[in-house]
Amino acid sequence: MSQMKLNAAKSALEKIPKRGAMGLGSGSTVAIFAKELGQRISNGENDITVVPSSYQAYQLAIEHNIPLTNLDINPELLLTVDGADEVDRDLNLTKGGGGALFQEKIVAAASKKLIIIVDESKLVEKLASRFLIPIEVLPFSIGFVKRKIKGMNIEPIIRQAEKKMGPVVTDNGNFIIDLKFPRPIENPAKIAIDLKMIPGVVETGLFIAMADEVHVGKEDGVYVISK
Repeated sequence: MSQMKLNAAKSALEKIPKRGAMGLGSGSTVAIFAKELGQRISNGENDITVVPSSYQAYQLAIEHNIPLTNLDINPELLLTVDGADEVDRDLNLTKGGGGALFQEKIVAAASKKLIIIVDESKLVEKLASRFLIPIEVLPFSIGFVKRKIKGMNIEPIIRQAEKKMGPVVTDNGNFIIDLKFPRPIENPAKIAIDLKMIPGVVETGLFIAMADEVHVGKEDGVYVISK
């Protein structure tokens, strides 16, 4: 277990309420957070239910005996704790490396507060510096969407499954296209809107102005960047 990830996860634990409903994100750092949260719940320190943002998050909740809820029962969440692939200086995020970007964005938007937990390697000056930007796309529209993306001078790469023939299929039955930008993104808000306006694009992995706090784990501690 990475000490940096553990430090970030434990820092976020100090921000969760004593009781209530929250969102649970995805990723390796969130997996550490879920284990620690499950221990707190079993010890009676917190009375928390979670809305999982992906099947992985659902499995984490089951594994660590964290009670589940949903957005029908709790349409407004106190907070969500999630990870990120990249975080820029304005706390904009790249997410979706695990393919759960659509539901992650819904859960984050339903929350009063979004706390992101990362290690220092995820901090960048501009998004698309280290990671491709994923979009979730309806399978029916894949050829059209690829043509439109190429027209924006962006290279579309259909994400292929491992140990299975063909594309990755999301929890919603859609495909993921990873976008290779010619250079880091100067205006992520505009790009997010332009991509979302393409018919067939269900959601993008650009999370613009959504994070309230980013807890950055280091080997010897943690620091928090706030909006």
